[in-house]
Amino acid sequence: MTVLTTTVEKFGVRASSNAVGFRVELVSDWAQAVARWGTIDPPTAFQHPQWHASWYRAFAATDGVDPLIAVVTDAATGERAALLPLIRHRQGRLHIVEFADLNLTDFNAPLLGPAAPRDAAMARQLWRDLQMALRRSRGGADLIRLRKMPIRLASRSNPLALLDGVGPSVVNGNLLVIGDDYAAWRHQGLSRKVRKGLGRSWRVFTRNPSAAFRIAADTGEALNLLLVTEVQQGARLASLGLNYVLDNEDCTAFYRDLVREGTPSGYALMTALVTRDEVVATLLGIRTGSRYVMIRISNAGEKWSACSPGRLIIDRTIAALHTDGVREFDFSIGNYSYKRRFRPQRTPLVDVSASLSWRGRPHALRDRAVLTLRHYPKLTARLKQALGKATPSRED
Repeated sequence: MTVLTTTVEKFGVRASSNAVGFRVELVSDWAQAVARWGTIDPPTAFQHPQWHASWYRAFAATDGVDPLIAVVTDAATGERAALLPLIRHRQGRLHIVEFADLNLTDFNAPLLGPAAPRDAAMARQLWRDLQMALRRSRGGADLIRLRKMPIRLASRSNPLALLDGVGPSVVNGNLLVIGDDYAAWRHQGLSRKVRKGLGRSWRVFTRNPSAAFRIAADTGEALNLLLVTEVQQGARLASLGLNYVLDNEDCTAFYRDLVREGTPSGYALMTALVTRDEVVATLLGIRTGSRYVMIRISNAGEKWSACSPGRLIIDRTIAALHTDGVREFDFSIGNYSYKRRFRPQRTPLVDVSASLSWRGRPHALRDRAVLTLRHYPKLTARLKQALGKATPSRED
């Protein structure tokens, strides 16, 4: 039970403190939040401080987006519990609190401290205290909607995944774990057809005497390759008649900041297939320790299709990074056919939402109904078909 609540507003920080439970401070600046939190040990590559630093630099001034980072501590001891990189996002008249994402962060999660909840009861207490702080924040909020959360964060349960009303996300991760013996994995983990296809692709590619695989050696080269990625992705989507959303000013600023600031530390990695005259394929990924996540891929199009440059750049990147100590390769969200050829295991992600005002209540009820239905995918598919809302598959 919450027996005492106080609200403090000072230096851009809004705080809600409870004698029993958790104290929640809402901070509008990522650097300030990190200073209050201390050392960050990211549970996934998307919780690395560089990811959020680049994200907030790119989007903090975007119309309709307000940074609202929650620093949560134990109310009695002051010990760190959780750091949630959040925003308040306007959608019409609705003010929605969500992770700093806007469809760019594939896995969303809190950073956990020693006082983070380890059971459902304390997770519910944190959830209540967080909602109370958000309701009392300057400007208020109508709905909190947290999506694409891993169930486990490193060796710990994600406390937000223990909440009532949690349901499956519409997307999942795709994790490939390779042991120390790369040759054994390649022989046993890949089908004979895939192995032969990759070998043939490399032979076709290297018919050009200058053909090579490269890892960007410095920030300048990485930024040049990112520029190629932008052009190649835009051209491909235009040829398919699809809208290219990553070329807006904020998205472009985010990725360039990520590559510029993340390349020197080895967090951001640009790899490429190149010839003397052309960049044939690119792959942007992020790395923390022995784990690597692929986030953007591109190729030069039809004239290089004989060597399957998309699959080939992934294959060569895996081989090079395995030699450098990477053992977990995450293909991230989207169950496309090129990923299935490498046989990653699907990892579940979950969503949760709650109303923060009367205006948000019908949206929260709808979210709860949708999440409940996702526990029964066959029933969901039948309902969509009956309503004429069947959507194209994302499998290919």
